[in-house]
Amino acid sequence: MLGVTDLPTYLVGLVLIVLLPGPNSLYVLSVAARRGIRAGYSAAAGVWCGDTILMVLSAAGVASLLQANELAFGIVKFAGAGYLTWLAIGMMRAAWSLWRARHERADAVAATSAPSSSPSSSPTPAERPYRRALVISLFNPKAILFFISFFVQFVDPGYAHPALSFVLLGLLANVASALYLSALIFGGTRLAAGFRRRKRLSAGMTSAAGALFLGFAVKLSLSSA
Repeated sequence: MLGVTDLPTYLVGLVLIVLLPGPNSLYVLSVAARRGIRAGYSAAAGVWCGDTILMVLSAAGVASLLQANELAFGIVKFAGAGYLTWLAIGMMRAAWSLWRARHERADAVAATSAPSSSPSSSPTPAERPYRRALVISLFNPKAILFFISFFVQFVDPGYAHPALSFVLLGLLANVASALYLSALIFGGTRLAAGFRRRKRLSAGMTSAAGALFLGFAVKLSLSSA
């Protein structure tokens, strides 16, 4: 079908890959838990657009360029690792603000009710979930290499229009991603009310997310073409 071979195997592999935790899905879950469904889907839209761009670049041969040009790969790699580190630091600062708000409210609930909400909400207006998720997706050269190395296994080399094969495979990948991220978004919003009531839990989860982002940054910086 449109030059795609062994479609059942591709779908099985796609499901397993989508379910693997990564910075994109973690960020979408974090946004949905903190800001609700609309913000969660805004972040998810950034993921979908970023993945689509990477798929197009992969089909156009950019992956081969990155794999052959060590300097280009290194520039994109370290830029992505730096951005993930910056996000992790922001999460750690947000967690510290939550801890401070918790202790202040424990000292005087009535006097600190307004200030206690400001540390957790102050970063919100400046946060742009779509743009952040898009940048996280784009600054990941390993994703470009993955798309071409995974997709090419299921493209018939004798098919006259291989671009159509890439389009079909990419469309299926985005559908799987949409279903998975939707589950994370609705699951995250159910956790949101509990996080707002329990500052300790919210701070702990935010710290854990920041630590994971640091781990993703280290893993990306140590990767090789």
